[in-house]
Amino acid sequence: MMWLAYGGVFAAFLATHSIPTRPTVKARLVAAFGSAGFGLGYSLLSTAMLLILIRAAAWPDPIYLWPTTLWAMEATRAGMALVCIWFAVALGHPNPFSFGGSRRKEFDPDRPGLVRLTRHPMLLGLASWAGLHLLPNGDLAHVLLFGALGGFALLGMRLIDRKRRREMGPEVWTQTLRRTKPAPPFAGLTLADLGRAALGLVAYLALLHLHEYFAGVALV
Repeated sequence: MMWLAYGGVFAAFLATHSIPTRPTVKARLVAAFGSAGFGLGYSLLSTAMLLILIRAAAWPDPIYLWPTTLWAMEATRAGMALVCIWFAVALGHPNPFSFGGSRRKEFDPDRPGLVRLTRHPMLLGLASWAGLHLLPNGDLAHVLLFGALGGFALLGMRLIDRKRRREMGPEVWTQTLRRTKPAPPFAGLTLADLGRAALGLVAYLALLHLHEYFAGVALV
């Protein structure tokens, strides 16, 4: 019975992520609430449904595919510190190729920052988050959860590539990519990024202490 409840929450999660972004639905919502209102509402809804889904993964009786080990827990803990820092830096950089970056029009292909390493730093961070959480969570419900979320993040890279290429036009897309690739690794990173990295570390420490409340598992 709890598997059915978990499946229902999973279906609701997928629906609340996909339906509002359909062109006709999104157009109506933007007309009603404005672009900023839609973005804020969609972000809050997505976050709330993700937290509910994470808690719901603990409902079914566990079916273990692999055991939880100390090394897996410690690897996840260490890896998530890097992921939080990565997220914080990525959010502050212009990125015309994907979502999550700020000031997209200010992007300089000669100083691309993290975009030199990947066009989709936020999605790569999400995929890394999911992959790291698979290590200590070998029960079937959590494997389905984190496996699906990681897969969605990787698939999202291809889908957003198609969308951005269509929006930018093939010629502009190709020229921008060509200018970005020769840039030295981390070109465009600034002292401000050190501050963002520090904020990412603070966020990581906060998440360690709050993990019990939003995920149901105490880490400290």
